[in-house]
Parts: sequence; C-alpha cells; structure tokens
Amino acid sequence: MPQLDLHGEDRIGAKIKVNTFINDNIKLGNQEIAIIHGVGKGILKKEVLNMLKKDKRVVEYCVDCFNEGCTLARLCKNVDIIEKKCYNMRHNLRGRL
Repeated sequence: MPQLDLHGEDRIGAKIKVNTFINDNIKLGNQEIAIIHGVGKGILKKEVLNMLKKDKRVVEYCVDCFNEGCTLARLCKNVDIIEKKCYNMRHNLRGRL
C-alpha cells in the first residue's frame, strides 16, 4: 500500500502533499493509500481528515485501528481529475471504511 509520511510538515505543506499524493495514486490506479500524520497534538490528523472528508476523489477513509497516527483511504476507480468528480457507485460511503 502506498504511504505518505507527513511528519514535520505544517498544515499548508500537508495539504499540498496529500493532494499531490492522491492525484499520483489515481493516475497509477492505486485504490488504497495510507497517510501517516503522527499523533502529536492532532493538528495534522484533523487537517488530513477534513481534507479527505471534502475530497470527492475519496470514497471512504478511517483512522487505522492499530495506529492512530495513520489514516487509511480508498480512492475512486474512475475520476476526471480536472473536474474532481467521482463516478464510482460507492461514493456515498465516504467516512466509513
């Protein structure tokens, strides 16, 4: 599973890296990704979860039950990257993995 490590990033840098990471994995055809944000004060975790909640390219996501410093996400199969619209039928399951 592809992973993105955000340790040491600020919120703006994390947003840019997560967006690029999602784009790259959709282009590569990867449907499942892991974003490692760490535990800390929860600032990056909150930002990542907020981004995934609003992103139409993300079908579902959850915090890893074995590692609270990692979030797992499932991406849409078919996405028009320019319009950022998801054509996957499971889009209504967002937020529940």
